[in-house]
Amino acid sequence: MTKIALVTGGTRGIGEAIAIKLKEDGYTVVSSYVGNDARAEEFSKRTGIKTYKFDAAYFESCKKIVEAIENDLGSNIDILVNNAGITKDRFLQKMSPEEWAAVINTNLNSMFNVTRCAIEKMRLKKFGRIISIGSINGLKGQIGQSNYSAAKAGVIGFSKAIALENANKGITVNVVAPGYIGTEMVKKIDPAILKGIVSQIPVGRLGEPHEVASLVSYLAGDQASFITGATFSINGGQYLQ
Repeated sequence: MTKIALVTGGTRGIGEAIAIKLKEDGYTVVSSYVGNDARAEEFSKRTGIKTYKFDAAYFESCKKIVEAIENDLGSNIDILVNNAGITKDRFLQKMSPEEWAAVINTNLNSMFNVTRCAIEKMRLKKFGRIISIGSINGLKGQIGQSNYSAAKAGVIGFSKAIALENANKGITVNVVAPGYIGTEMVKKIDPAILKGIVSQIPVGRLGEPHEVASLVSYLAGDQASFITGATFSINGGQYLQ
């Protein structure tokens, strides 16, 4: 049976590129989204990828949808790409508790929620690929992003722990940490600011979503079965670990 892949936040930007690449690889792919029904419908029509609407920040929502995906497709999730994420940037002294909590819930707590709902059946099947999308700012920190940087740093710690817990069950757990990628959101940055950002990237350009997707594709495959607990930077040399 074809392996099933779930990509959270998988109807736009990096998530969209990952979902399309995994479908090209031959997986049965489903994508989740939260807000834009029209965009999700357009994405499904264009790609043939089924979408499910749920908020990964809430455990019960994740549990219900993972069960629905398994029932609809007749098998459990084999490949989980934790990609859902938001930003609410502000200097800490001006950040509200709500802004802090929203980013932590969507970018970090979602990792627990979706992974917890999928991992038991991966363990029974003795196969799984869990790939979480981190960030360069989870490695180096970023002004105005204490919430986002903390969440993305947490993704790395979370992934290392569950990599160790599940290594003997045929499950690999890795993180892909992109730098500045030329998504629709990034391209909306003021051109003068964007020029300054690109000047700090040694390769002299933004990354492309398909480049991130290709790395995720490799980690999802059988050829990556000896790679677990690792964090892969894809940032054009902007930050070297």
